Amino acid sequence: MSKLLGKIFLSFLFLLIVGNLKVHAESQAASHLPICPPGANTTNVRCHARVAVNEKGKPTITSSPAAYGPAQFHGAYNLPVNAISGNPTIALVLAYDNPNALADLNFYSQSFGIPTLADCSTGAVPCFRKVNQYGGTTYPVVNAGWALESSLDVQVAHAICQNCNILLFEANSNSYSDLMTAVDRARMMGATVISNSYGSGEFNGETVFDSHFNYPGVAFTFSAGDSGYGTSYPAASRFVTSVGGTTLKLGANNTYGSESVWKGTGSGCSAYESKPAWQHDTGCPRRTLNDVSAVADPNTGAAIYDSTPYNGQTGWFRVGGTSLSAPLIAGVYALSGNTSGLANSIPYFSSGLRDVTVGNNGRCKRFSSYLCTAISGYDAPTGLGTPNGIGAF
Repeated sequence: MSKLLGKIFLSFLFLLIVGNLKVHAESQAASHLPICPPGANTTNVRCHARVAVNEKGKPTITSSPAAYGPAQFHGAYNLPVNAISGNPTIALVLAYDNPNALADLNFYSQSFGIPTLADCSTGAVPCFRKVNQYGGTTYPVVNAGWALESSLDVQVAHAICQNCNILLFEANSNSYSDLMTAVDRARMMGATVISNSYGSGEFNGETVFDSHFNYPGVAFTFSAGDSGYGTSYPAASRFVTSVGGTTLKLGANNTYGSESVWKGTGSGCSAYESKPAWQHDTGCPRRTLNDVSAVADPNTGAAIYDSTPYNGQTGWFRVGGTSLSAPLIAGVYALSGNTSGLANSIPYFSSGLRDVTVGNNGRCKRFSSYLCTAISGYDAPTGLGTPNGIGAF
C-alpha cells in the first residue's frame, strides 16, 4: 500500500511540475502576440507586428510611453534627426484604414517633444498625407489590427526622419493585388523610400511581383517576418532591402549597449529568388535574407500611441516585430538622402554598420548555420548589421 501511495504521490508531483512548466512557458510565449494573426488565404499577407500583452493575453496599455522612443533610436544608432538634404518623402504602404493616423502621429510627437506635421493640403513642408491605393481620399474600411500596425509605421518613420514628408497609402485589403497597386502608386507619387511591414510565406510564382520593386533610385524596405527562422515574401525579392530584427540593449544616456538576434526574426535562403550579384555568402545558392537589421524585440519594443480601439483598448501600446525594424531602416535611407541605383545593394559597398555576432532564431543545417545564427561578418538573421550613423546607406 505504501509503495502504491508513493507512486501516486510521485505521479502527482510530476504532473504538478510539468503543469507549472507549461504554464510558465505559455506565460513566457504570451508576453507578446501577433497583431495580424495568420489567415487561411495564402494569397493574402499579414503584418509583422507583435504587441505586448499581460498574463490574460490582453494588450498592455499605459497612460504614458513605456518603451523605446525617438531618443532611444537616435542615441543607440547614432542618427541625425533630419535628412541631410531637402525633405525626402517616406511612403508607408499598409492595408485598410487608420482613421486617426495624423492625430495619433501628432500626439506621439508632442509627447516626445519632436516636431508635429500638418496635413499636406495646407501647403506645409514637411507634411503628412493619407491616400488610398489609387492616390485618392475614399478610404477603405477600418481594421483595428492594421490600424495599430499603421500607427507603428508612421510614428517610427517620423521619429527617425523628422523633416521627412510622410505619405500613408491604404490598400483596400491585405491581398497582394491591392498592396502592389499601392506600392506602384507610392512610387508614381514621388516617394524615394517605400516601407512595407507585411508579407507571407514564399510561394511558387512569387517572382511575378518582383517587377513592382525593380526601380533603381527607390528604396523598398520589407520586414523579414516575426515567426523565427524561415523566409518571407516580398522580403525575399532581390530588389528590396530585407530587414531583420534584433534585441537592442541601451547603455547610459540612451547610448548603444549591445545587440543580439531577436529570436522572432525571419531569415534564410530563398526557395525561388535568384542571388543578387553583391551577395557573396556561399551557404545559399539563391537570395539570402536579410540585408540589414534593427531593433524588433517586443520586450523592449516601441511606444506607439493608437486611438483606434484595438481589442477594445486605446492608449500607449508596446509594439515590436520586424514591422518596427522596416520603417526604422526606411527612415535611415531617407536621412542619408541616397537611394541611387539598386538601393538594397548600397550597404554591401559601404561601411558604418555594427556587426551583430550573438544569438540565433532557430536551427539550420550545420554547414550553413549562419542562416540562423549570428557570426562575425555577414549572417542571415541580422544581415550586414545595424546602423551606426547613416554612412552605410
